[in-house]
Amino acid sequence: MYISKIQLTNFRNFKNQEISFNDGINVIIGHNNAGKTNLIKAISLVIDSNQSKKLNVDDFNKNIEIQTLKTTPPKISISLTINKGKEETPDDLVVISNWLTKLDNNYEALLTYEFFLPEKKQDAYIKALDSIDNTDPKALDKAWKLIKHEFLRFYMHKLWGGNINNKAVADSESLQKIDFQFLDAIRDVERDMLTGRNTLLREVLDFFMDYDIKINTEKTPDEKYTEIKERRNEFSEKAQVLIDELNKRIKLGKEQILSYAKNTGASFNKASPDFDGTISEDEMYSVLKLIIEYESGIKIPATHNGLGYNNLIFMSLLLAKMQINADVDYLDSNAKIFTTLAIEEPEAHLHPAMQYKFLKFLNENKKDKKVRQIFITTHSTHITSAVSLDEIICLHNENSQTTIGYPSKVFPTLQSQKYVQRFLDATKSDMLFAQKILLVEGIAEQLLLSILADYLDVSLADNHIATINIGGRYFDHFLYLFDSSQENTIHKKVVCITDRDPESKGKANSKYKKCYPFEYNLDTDKYDYKFNIFDQKYEHKKHPNITFFSQNDKGKTFEYDLVLNNPSSNILITDSMSNKEEIQELMTLYKDSSSTVDDLLNVLRDSKENTRIKTSIQANSNYNEDEKKRHIIASRYLNSIGKGENALELAYNLSENLKKKGTDEFIDFIIPPYIQNAITELCQ
Repeated sequence: MYISKIQLTNFRNFKNQEISFNDGINVIIGHNNAGKTNLIKAISLVIDSNQSKKLNVDDFNKNIEIQTLKTTPPKISISLTINKGKEETPDDLVVISNWLTKLDNNYEALLTYEFFLPEKKQDAYIKALDSIDNTDPKALDKAWKLIKHEFLRFYMHKLWGGNINNKAVADSESLQKIDFQFLDAIRDVERDMLTGRNTLLREVLDFFMDYDIKINTEKTPDEKYTEIKERRNEFSEKAQVLIDELNKRIKLGKEQILSYAKNTGASFNKASPDFDGTISEDEMYSVLKLIIEYESGIKIPATHNGLGYNNLIFMSLLLAKMQINADVDYLDSNAKIFTTLAIEEPEAHLHPAMQYKFLKFLNENKKDKKVRQIFITTHSTHITSAVSLDEIICLHNENSQTTIGYPSKVFPTLQSQKYVQRFLDATKSDMLFAQKILLVEGIAEQLLLSILADYLDVSLADNHIATINIGGRYFDHFLYLFDSSQENTIHKKVVCITDRDPESKGKANSKYKKCYPFEYNLDTDKYDYKFNIFDQKYEHKKHPNITFFSQNDKGKTFEYDLVLNNPSSNILITDSMSNKEEIQELMTLYKDSSSTVDDLLNVLRDSKENTRIKTSIQANSNYNEDEKKRHIIASRYLNSIGKGENALELAYNLSENLKKKGTDEFIDFIIPPYIQNAITELCQ
């Protein structure tokens, strides 16, 4: 069996949400305060027998109108649906039999936790809250304070089994068959595991003592019992030898010590103090300490390890304990049937390589049936890149509204899903965690967009925006994840920046080739023309959460537009670009208002591409003189740069210039309008 879904009503940031789970590993992700920890807390309220069921006023969802709060006492409801899983045991159906809501090949059971005000107190509640003026700006705050101080103490909690309308209390005996172990993000593993005095380590050691006998399938239970008993008796005899030796060594000293006791009157009624003792196996555990032994033979205490290493050890011990709890031969009727493990932010103390090893470790334990279902909350891109999309559940909270996304359920084709799965490496899976997303086509935009935003006095980081380079015009694959008009998607605001990329082809040709903006529609009798129309598919304000921005009809690419808007800016000159002197001369000529288009064209050295530029510029009658000059520099610049290295150097130039802002040395730099619009849309 497995927990197939949870229904949360009025619990913390969950107003009324249903979340589906996998039969196996569930990796729950989302930005800060998206509700990951709250979700684990909700699960524990239902199935963790050691979890306190009493809640406080801050556990209610506060997104409620005053009139509703005045007429209806707030109530929290959390329901877990349990279904038949891939790996069933004969006892599964027995455990949930009293909670069944459907019995067929895929049985279904329901457990519901409720936190509510008893009916006999509701009239007093309504009367008390009626005194609050609805028009008071602090009406809601006053109402919650009244609930906290006057009515919270009357609230009750119940755990119902089966159909909620039947109000049948879930039997505790069956609940005890569920083992829920939770590792929170802030934990003291040294305190929890490193010596035999600790309960966890004692239980693990006790279970695995004489393990060679316990797992021997050739022996009967009686034979195992007899052999283990013999070992214990042998141990006791050896231990008694040590006790006798100790008493012998302390004999004279003991007489001296006890003489003081006799003199103080501690001996009376023919009784006197003495020392004696025995040593059992479990008492000997307290002298054991967890150590780490290196190949060289050096041994160090585990307390000297890093937190990450010790966390892995602790998790292994916890899984060992879960194996103990589920062992029928060891615990008989007290054995657990359904084992679940919840881990909060395992990356808190693990570096990336350890995170990967940790996930592999969990998967192996799942396959070995040491744990039935696993829940992990994380901010780690390394963890999300190491699991499949099927195992990821995305929480997103915006304007007090929580939405749930299931990445594996949004793709119309398996090809798109595989493409995105391969793409989500440790860097690019940032898109699953950020609050807003900026998708760009290349490395230049990825490196420069945050700096260009700084020129506009806006911070992408402060607005929790991830800039993702998708390496081309492959937006459709990724937009399946975020299209809020479709089911199961992640409802984040997404802005895409795409190049106009004009193209042309001869009427007799079959393949389009890139062309310059000043060539577009220059000769429609001989050529067909087209350009990228992504921005027309997702026009501004036409889609709930996705918007595209691109250059106008005289634009081409990102770098091209930077030059069009800054045709004389030395910031754009980088060491790695070719034809540096030529471009510098073109920019100098542009600054001279008396220069002509021909003056700029004469600077271009002889080449096939430059001849094309000259011919097209001279043939274009739609561009004015200034526009032609700008396009000459932009086209020459574009043909002189390499994408990656130039982008890095340009990022450095722009950053250094920005440091001079407010001084005479600062050089004004114009951000292309479509870039300004994209940043404004994301940051508003």
